[in-house]
Amino acid sequence: FNLIMGKEECKTMLDALNKVTACYRHLVIALGSTSDSQNLREELKKTRKKAQELAVANRTKLTSLLKDKTISKEDRAEYERLWVLFSSCMELLEVDMKRSLEIAQDFPLKVPTRHLIQTGMTGSTTTVAARAMSVQNMKYEADSNIDTADLRDLQAEITQVSQMMEEMEMKVQVMKVQVAPWAVEAKQEAGAELKSNMSVGNSSVGSREAGFASICAVIGFFVIVIVALVLGYLVVNM
Repeated sequence: FNLIMGKEECKTMLDALNKVTACYRHLVIALGSTSDSQNLREELKKTRKKAQELAVANRTKLTSLLKDKTISKEDRAEYERLWVLFSSCMELLEVDMKRSLEIAQDFPLKVPTRHLIQTGMTGSTTTVAARAMSVQNMKYEADSNIDTADLRDLQAEITQVSQMMEEMEMKVQVMKVQVAPWAVEAKQEAGAELKSNMSVGNSSVGSREAGFASICAVIGFFVIVIVALVLGYLVVNM
């Protein structure tokens, strides 16, 4: 029972981390655009901190379970799969944090609006952040030093995430756990998704062919009728 609860808890925590990292990526896209603002910068800061908290919780839980020598082979394979997903989330988070730092350095908040990038995004991004972290109506007071302070904090957090990933690799080596992506067994047959798409595609092609045949038949009928009328007209006039 405890193992089942542990597995479900891991999946829930990993799902939460995945959603928050996806939210962070969405917010980073708006940096430097016409929808950039102090609220956006604060949402980014809050989102990445939430992601780091979830990352620490996921790492602690998964490490503890992978160290357990009493778990079955099937459970270990599942935890290894979850570890790979967790590592992928961390890599994406690190990449997006670095990109956020670069864009924020190029586009400080005090820059004139005409220098912002026209990304096509308008309005507030608060809704997405709130949905991912259960935060609503986020409001912040102006701070003239937000650029300098936030960039300094972001740089420090990027270093922390990089160190966390290095520690994760060391823990994996110590535990002698095979968690490389190519060492994790797939959850479905190879090519299952491709086969599904092909079947859908074939069905669509069949439908299009049937529709085309019907159209040709109708056009052919009208052509025959028109030819018959023309011939009749010529016979009468002759």
